[in-house]
Amino acid sequence: MKNKSRNFLLAAFTIMLSVWSQNSTAQNANAEEIYPGIEFKMNKIQEPKIPNNVVNIKDFGAVNGGQVLNTKAFADAIDAVSKKGGGKVIIPAGIWLTGPIILKSNLELHAERGALIKFSPDKSLYPLVETSFEGLNTWRCISPIYGKNLENVAFTGNGVWDGSGEVWRQVKKAKLTESQWKKFVASGGVVNESKTSWYPSEVFMNASEGADQNVRLDLKTKEDFEKIHDFLRPVLVSIQNSKRVLFDGPVFQNSPAWNIHPLMIEDLIVRNVTVRNPWFSQNGDGLDVESCKNVLVENSSFDVGDDAICIKSGKDKDGRDRKKPCENIIIRNNIVYHGHGGVTVGSEMSSGVKNMHVSNCSFMGTDVGLRFKSNRGRGGVVENIFISDIYMTDIPSQAISFDLYYGGKSIAETLEEGGAKIANKALPVDEKTPQFKNISMKNITIAGAQQAVFLQGLPEMNLENISISNLIAKADKGVTIIDGNGIKISDAKFDIKDSNVFTIYNVKNSALKNVEINSTSPKAISINGEGCQNIDLTSSSNLSKKIFIGETVPKKAVKL
Repeated sequence: MKNKSRNFLLAAFTIMLSVWSQNSTAQNANAEEIYPGIEFKMNKIQEPKIPNNVVNIKDFGAVNGGQVLNTKAFADAIDAVSKKGGGKVIIPAGIWLTGPIILKSNLELHAERGALIKFSPDKSLYPLVETSFEGLNTWRCISPIYGKNLENVAFTGNGVWDGSGEVWRQVKKAKLTESQWKKFVASGGVVNESKTSWYPSEVFMNASEGADQNVRLDLKTKEDFEKIHDFLRPVLVSIQNSKRVLFDGPVFQNSPAWNIHPLMIEDLIVRNVTVRNPWFSQNGDGLDVESCKNVLVENSSFDVGDDAICIKSGKDKDGRDRKKPCENIIIRNNIVYHGHGGVTVGSEMSSGVKNMHVSNCSFMGTDVGLRFKSNRGRGGVVENIFISDIYMTDIPSQAISFDLYYGGKSIAETLEEGGAKIANKALPVDEKTPQFKNISMKNITIAGAQQAVFLQGLPEMNLENISISNLIAKADKGVTIIDGNGIKISDAKFDIKDSNVFTIYNVKNSALKNVEINSTSPKAISINGEGCQNIDLTSSSNLSKKIFIGETVPKKAVKL
């Protein structure tokens, strides 16, 4: 009996040890799956799994040289691997002219170094499809690279994908040299009455006059949209409602509208890519990540005509009805040379944006560095954003910008027109009211900007819990804070040309801690507005003789 008991206990102990070991291994595996150093829990993103089948477009009749249309060769190569369950399609060195490429699941398009895939400028090759553009449900020309309801899609290699955007886009004369303008005019198309813009066609010019930015809200049927086909320029890469999508290595350039537009993707990786557009390209965004979940953007460079890395989630009612936020996003180790924003959130953010980490990025000459934008009517909540180790130089407008009165123009254009229109009247809060809250920025260097920081909320929905710490800023203008609640700026050093460094209006529950400014003006910090409450300046005692408090500010609202 003793032996049986001993054996039973030994067996039980062995089982317990095995279970403990399995649980420990599982816990360690789970720990490894979570990204280290990220402020929110996020599992490792799944990469596409591509079967080991390989074909070459040359085997399907593709002809190098940029003169022969290779649309069928691309389609046949994709069909060939798809019939085997998927695989890799190799595009070798050469110039390959093609119409739209329709993606399928379990597909890798590998453009070798030296390969240039040039999409045909013949717009008749791009039929209309129902899609989403600028956050709205609409009709557009099919994208040169298009896929929907897919799994496991990859773009690899170091080749170049070129969207022939020059035949699609409107161009403003003010953005061109004289010789560039003459070249556009000589190429055909039409010039508007004021001689300020060139359009690819009269149809385009007339259609643009009735558009809400770039979408015609008054047209309802496909037949209506067919009449303005030339105006409905597509994004270069459109992948929608899919899982496990990878961009690794190629160059994407010269897009008709936005460059890369992942829409409602789960598990998206963009790394080691180069995204380029002429700086004068209208709506020439780099990467627009919209309503995606689990996203990694790293080790890439952008030089574009509009926002470089942009996070979106639909616009107004169409966006709110979608109910798909952009969430769990890591953006790190990227360079932006030109763009309207280095990293941008909005303005189409009506389904919300949450859990975003941005780190170790450099912005050189971008119109704005960190750009958050929205407008009344959007709705949506942007929250839990963590930004660190950002290096900016030669920013022609605002290095850090929160603008809740966005009107569709770049900040440079808005400043030229006298700045944003600010309304003091609070409107009722409802589902159309956008909200930005719980945003942390630290270790920020601004080496030259028109303005260092611009924070502007709404009277009815203040910017909430925005912290900026370990900031070094050299700029013409300093900091503007309007309609903010819980704004904290700490351990910051400002070298500002203007004598007025801080303009604070209707701000509450906020503080400046360990802030150094170079101005000696008695109005270096100007505080105004009857909505001011609990503004703590006690830990920056060297500022006490540089503060002006307006007559409308309630007594004891400012602590010195």
